[in-house]
Amino acid sequence: MTFQELQPKVTEITLNTTLSRDEKLLSICQLLSNSIDYYNWVGFYFANQETKTLHLGPYVGAETDHTIIPFGKGICGQVAVSNENFVVPDVAAQDNYIACSFTVKSEIVVPLFVNGENIGQIDIDSHVLNPFNKDDEQFLEFVNEEIAKLY
Repeated sequence: MTFQELQPKVTEITLNTTLSRDEKLLSICQLLSNSIDYYNWVGFYFANQETKTLHLGPYVGAETDHTIIPFGKGICGQVAVSNENFVVPDVAAQDNYIACSFTVKSEIVVPLFVNGENIGQIDIDSHVLNPFNKDDEQFLEFVNEEIAKLY
């Protein structure tokens, strides 16, 4: 399924009044994981500005020990500080990468903004080297814009 075909499906999930916010987030994770071959782990982390930590939200994929990540640590922690997308073509080449699984080869993290504040991010791991491009970034920015309407 193309990103263009997925966009209305994402919007449909966010507008579903029978689902809680976390159920909507989980449904989006499932949609992305099931629809895009190289999206092998899809999840959300949410920021706690007081403690400067990220906390794992809904996700689909292998279990992770990384339920709390300090700002600045790993790819997700760096995005919490930089407020910018981070595409990692090869996690083995990243000094500040937190290893989740030996099967993870690449990662993309896109911040989630609500009223200009970075409240979290969508994080996607892939078992493929260098699969992410500008189309992934633009699509995930769209996903986060739709999710931001839930806050």
